Amino acid sequence: MQLHWHRRDLRAADNRALAAAADAANNARPDEERTASTERESTVSTDEAGAAGSPAGDSASGPVVPVFIFDNAVLDHAGSPRVRYMLDALANLREWYRERGSDLLVARGDPASVLPDLAEEYDADRVVWNKDYSGLARERDARVRQALNEQDVARASFHDAIFHKPGSITTNNGDPYSVFTYFWKKWRDRPKPDPFAAPDEDHLADVEGGALPSIEELGFEPPTADVQAAGTAAARDRLTDFCADGIFRYEEDRDYPTRNAVSRLSTDLKFGTIGIREVYEATAAAHEQAEDETARESVEEYQSQLSWREFYTHVLFFNPEVVSENFREYEHGIEWRDDPAELAAWKAGETGYPIVDAGMRQLKQEAYMHNRLRMIVASFLTKDLQIDWREGYDHFREYLADHDTANDNGGWQWAASTGTDAQPYFRIFNPMTQGERYDPDAEYIKTYVPELRGVDADLIHEWHELSPTQRANIETDYPEPIVDHSERREAALSMFEAARGDD
Repeated sequence: MQLHWHRRDLRAADNRALAAAADAANNARPDEERTASTERESTVSTDEAGAAGSPAGDSASGPVVPVFIFDNAVLDHAGSPRVRYMLDALANLREWYRERGSDLLVARGDPASVLPDLAEEYDADRVVWNKDYSGLARERDARVRQALNEQDVARASFHDAIFHKPGSITTNNGDPYSVFTYFWKKWRDRPKPDPFAAPDEDHLADVEGGALPSIEELGFEPPTADVQAAGTAAARDRLTDFCADGIFRYEEDRDYPTRNAVSRLSTDLKFGTIGIREVYEATAAAHEQAEDETARESVEEYQSQLSWREFYTHVLFFNPEVVSENFREYEHGIEWRDDPAELAAWKAGETGYPIVDAGMRQLKQEAYMHNRLRMIVASFLTKDLQIDWREGYDHFREYLADHDTANDNGGWQWAASTGTDAQPYFRIFNPMTQGERYDPDAEYIKTYVPELRGVDADLIHEWHELSPTQRANIETDYPEPIVDHSERREAALSMFEAARGDD
């Protein structure tokens, strides 16, 4: 027997470790068969401790037992919407296995204890999994490797969630990139592996996995947000719809939240309900089908966003401290403001800046926020309110279904001008200009801020310039701006200049 430990790969198709285990069960080596179509880098990791993981297709040849472990150390950092999506995705994955005469074993506890116990129970001689890249995950995996070593159980870990393992795309001096543009050029030109096939029924063990816990049993209240449908089928539907239309308009329309030109695959990629190779393959097919150069460039722009995701993963791998520390330190440190009332208004979508409030309310209603809005609300928190980006990161972690440590941290530090390849501190979004530019008819704003649905779009975009009397005559239920953007812009510049030590 072999155990496949599902983590952020809640799918059967295009799952590198699962495919390797299935091929081992069939006494085949998948990477040798795919040499012509894959980049020539090992799919098997070398453990941080220095011991090589067992290669695919070695002496382990028994059927695969799929396993998922609810790890309390991970749940401690989770939010209700993510747990809801995860449980739905697990239910879909479990059904896939059951349809093929197998099942998904579910346990709760420390993987370093659970996996050796399961290996003993099922007489498994190997455990395989796909790698995660955060500091927490790497520390956990090191403990798991040690525990399996002590029980003389082989193990192998695979690079699956990203195309190119950390350290494989570097500067000419061998250093990790801190500027995205140069990373993207190399990422774009590297060959991409084809998707991996799902295991055959014959390669799966005949086991019974038991029931999934409820969200309450995991210690969470059901989310109030309408979390999108989970599972591989739902992810593939989103991918198909996007590649039929939105991807060809992506470059022009992606910043406009009402134009439906984004893929909505962020949660699927975070939990791995669809493989990155399958997504890229679909975008490559769209590139070939594009009718003109504009459409092809649009597809390439979306592919660059996949590269951004990988870039931030590499940054996190080499700089795990960025989860709680600035990537870029200023000479004198940044004197963030501590204002609980303004922070609470931002969280509630009650700032009096319509586009900001719409974004924050979409977050609460859908456990999702359009990417342009993420930049706007992050800039408002860190530059207009001058509140520490970590407050925003923690709020997003609680409410986003697609929260990803690397991506969210990278995005927040970009907006706060503290990250790698970040927004310069002196470039500060004007929230009213952003609203007028990207939501000119206030359609998005009116969707999420019902108090303003009867208000003319021009007045919405001028809300900050109206007098208190004018605002009261237009709409009494929507708040006045809690800050003056022009004044706070100057204060933010002074704050960063002081942190830099400028005279």
